[in-house]
Amino acid sequence: MQQKLIAYFSEIMPLTADEIEAIVESMTIKSYQKGDILLAEGQVSMECYFVLEGCVRQYYLIDGEEKTTQFFTENDWVVSFNSFTQKTPSNHYLVCNEDTTLVVGNEDKENALYQRFPKFESISRNIMGNVYGQQQELTASYVTDTPEQRYIKLRELRPNLLQRIPQYQLASYIGVKPESLSRIRRRIMQRH
Repeated sequence: MQQKLIAYFSEIMPLTADEIEAIVESMTIKSYQKGDILLAEGQVSMECYFVLEGCVRQYYLIDGEEKTTQFFTENDWVVSFNSFTQKTPSNHYLVCNEDTTLVVGNEDKENALYQRFPKFESISRNIMGNVYGQQQELTASYVTDTPEQRYIKLRELRPNLLQRIPQYQLASYIGVKPESLSRIRRRIMQRH
């Protein structure tokens, strides 16, 4: 399991044996069950996560209805940016959508690594830039794409989610009711 995170970092920047050892020493790996809540609305986020196996769903509770805004799967970072960096209460939930294994990090561990190996700050900036860029693309998609276009993109970019996520959550994620998602799927199948 540790090798997954080391391989991820190594793709961004080569690591020395000492740097790999420091990562392994600081790494906390935890397993969670489907339904476990990592962060609830109103809590301050004290941890960030790297998904080794499984899926974490981010959603907002609006008038009693869950509005899914993101799924985090293998090799994704799960960070409640505002809550974690500003130490403010979260306005969303992070929940394990299936049995999930995560690397769990916190600010103290992060800062200790930065002090020993300043290079990790560059790696972290690179990662956060990528995460922010993906989030920006997702946000733009909600403004510029139709639900059908969002579903097609999801099918092209993250096909494994279609097998792993319940239909009502997929529907919420693309911004429609489950019945509308069924109609979108039928239309797409009829065209092919």
